[in-house]
Amino acid sequence: MAFENSPILEQPGKIRSLLYAVLAMLFWGLSFVWFKQVFVAYKPITIIFLRLVISGSLLLIFIKLSRKSFHIQKEDIKWFFLLAFTQPFCYFMGESFGLTKVSSTISSVIIATIPLFSPIAAYFVFKERVSQNTISGIVISLAGIVIMLLKPDLSFNASPDGIGLLFFAVISAIAYSLVIRRLAGNYPVITIIALQNLIGALYFLPFFLVFDFNHFIGARPSSGAIFALIELAFFASTLAYIFYIISIRDIGVIKANVFSNLIPVFTGIASYFLLSEEFSVAKIAGMVLVLVGVAVSQLSHFRNSYIRKKLQNKRR
Repeated sequence: MAFENSPILEQPGKIRSLLYAVLAMLFWGLSFVWFKQVFVAYKPITIIFLRLVISGSLLLIFIKLSRKSFHIQKEDIKWFFLLAFTQPFCYFMGESFGLTKVSSTISSVIIATIPLFSPIAAYFVFKERVSQNTISGIVISLAGIVIMLLKPDLSFNASPDGIGLLFFAVISAIAYSLVIRRLAGNYPVITIIALQNLIGALYFLPFFLVFDFNHFIGARPSSGAIFALIELAFFASTLAYIFYIISIRDIGVIKANVFSNLIPVFTGIASYFLLSEEFSVAKIAGMVLVLVGVAVSQLSHFRNSYIRKKLQNKRR
């Protein structure tokens, strides 16, 4: 594939691959904080539109410098438009507007449940088996979310609208994971990411022009807000994907996805120091339960991987 043959992606060692996975999750964890910093200057649709345009352009430049083909089969064009509709369009609509109503930490914890619910969708669409560990992980993680979202009097600790928007982002990401199967085996991953970001920008363009353009041209963003926007585009929407893809190639999808447990941790630490976000005992307990739930859901994958390795070693 064009992406894998690029000089920048020479085969790294295992430790280096693990570092790439951690860096990808760090950038995605920080993205929730960076969004809050840009939100003081720009509206959500403006932030998303600019983020996608910058990221898509960077990825196209990368592909151009690698001197590889960017040919797309005609019959796959509709799938790329559907892919971009699920993510980034629907996903960022839910996540970004949810972030305006819910804290960065709680937002990142809800988004971190995506790996939990994806197997459920795969069961209904592709009839894939759902393990008992996955079901247990979902129950544990949902309990953690409830602890974070409810006060002792059972009233919401966060905006119900914001929570609903964030779960809409989760559903959109799950739909994305189902559509991506149609394209993943036929195109380099970096090509898919570049196209989905640029098509996503086209989806957001009319909303930007109608609802946000006047505010955008009248805004006077601080240097901090501009810098945070560049960080969103370069680190979270471009570099994080590159690092993540390297880690998937070298240590596998399942092991790489386990590192997603770190996203709420990075978000929580950054929110505390950069946004002065308060941490209650309930919020900490809820975060721990969500992380435990995601880890439990992956146990069967690790056990099966371990068994397969033992069998392979015996055959040798």
